[in-house]
Amino acid sequence: MSWSPSSWRDFPIKQQPEYKNLEELHSVEAKLKTFPPLIFAGEARELKKDLAKVARGEAILLQGGDCAESFANFNATTIRDLFKVLLQMNMVLMYATGKPVVKIGRIAGQYAKPRSSDFEEINGVKLPSYRGDIVNDIAFTKEAREPKPEKLLEAYYKSAATLNLIRAYARGGFADLRAVHKWNLEFLRGNELEQRFEELADKITEALRFMDACGVNPDNTPQLKQTTLYTSHEALLLNYEEALTRKDTFTGDWYDCSAHFLWIGDRTRDVNGAHVEFFRGIKNPIGVKVGPTMKPHELLELIEKLNPENEPGRLTLIVRMGAEKIGDLFPPLLRVVKEAGKEVVWSIDPMHGNTYKTDGGLKTRDFEKILSEVKQFIQIHRAEGTIAGGMHLEMTGSDVTECTGSISASITEDTLKSRYHTQCDPRLNANQALELAFMVAESFEEMQK
Repeated sequence: MSWSPSSWRDFPIKQQPEYKNLEELHSVEAKLKTFPPLIFAGEARELKKDLAKVARGEAILLQGGDCAESFANFNATTIRDLFKVLLQMNMVLMYATGKPVVKIGRIAGQYAKPRSSDFEEINGVKLPSYRGDIVNDIAFTKEAREPKPEKLLEAYYKSAATLNLIRAYARGGFADLRAVHKWNLEFLRGNELEQRFEELADKITEALRFMDACGVNPDNTPQLKQTTLYTSHEALLLNYEEALTRKDTFTGDWYDCSAHFLWIGDRTRDVNGAHVEFFRGIKNPIGVKVGPTMKPHELLELIEKLNPENEPGRLTLIVRMGAEKIGDLFPPLLRVVKEAGKEVVWSIDPMHGNTYKTDGGLKTRDFEKILSEVKQFIQIHRAEGTIAGGMHLEMTGSDVTECTGSISASITEDTLKSRYHTQCDPRLNANQALELAFMVAESFEEMQK
């Protein structure tokens, strides 16, 4: 079948807002089509090469960031702190395994969220659900919940500014390994994790001294003072994605230039739906969430449609089963993909399958369940002789209290409200994310033995 950036419009689509002013929406879409791309096709191709290394077990994937970015919390501090904790987790995983870490942020575009219901009801009042700042506002009023086309433009501007700052941090000396001791966040001070990370930083500093004596240092080896953080988001609003899709002048291929990596959610992965239709034509590396309702034949159909050439690094399968289900549901899927000889990256999202509500009505996730699902994911791969590629986390560099548990954070259901700031789903804070990296690093290290 022929494909174009707009061919998805002829297919059934889910999880879309209902805009009242279609003329205004079309005007915004037309304006977005004239805007500069946020990323370049060559960068997406580099990420695909990096992910091919993950698929071969030569690198580890670390993907993390906000559940839903917020216009209100858009500032340099929020971006910097997420960048810092990703750098810390990167060093923990890389030092333990001896492998490079491919870092992808849920950032610079993660403004839309799928919802389990089109409407939300409070005290008998029923309004459209909040679908992320790119669509409507979180306040529970009729005006706030009305989808507004101009929000697509604001999402673009804020994504562009975020990406600009990320590039500056990655290339401007912030990631220099000589500054590894300065990556600690203020609220890690006095924490058990600070000592563990400082010990690791000391080892890295000693290694740098030895390398410098051998004539290898950050001044003549850029890899020691620069890094790459790729961007990603769930490509939910296809009118926005279409508007930012460009034909590469070198290859003639189409790339969605809103982010380096895009993924399809578990709610929109219909093989005959609009999202799969759009994704099959773009050449970015892409992902698909694999939830507990996925059947082996459905997964193979998706793989065939999204990666018909069986290209390494093209397709990442992001497993999200839940700690209590992954042991039963994941192995059959893994085996059928293995037996079919499909080239994929396997990643684990231990967040979504472990969400529950407290008696007070707050959504949360338990750290031990999150850790358990990651470890089971690695153990299953080890038993099957396949490769556990990495993990996909909803996390923040801020000192929030949204997920319970962990030694470093000591958050209980009673203390969740103290700093519960998420726009949608609960996130690991920086302490919990770093602790998870230390504990998971041991499992990845054991897998290599």
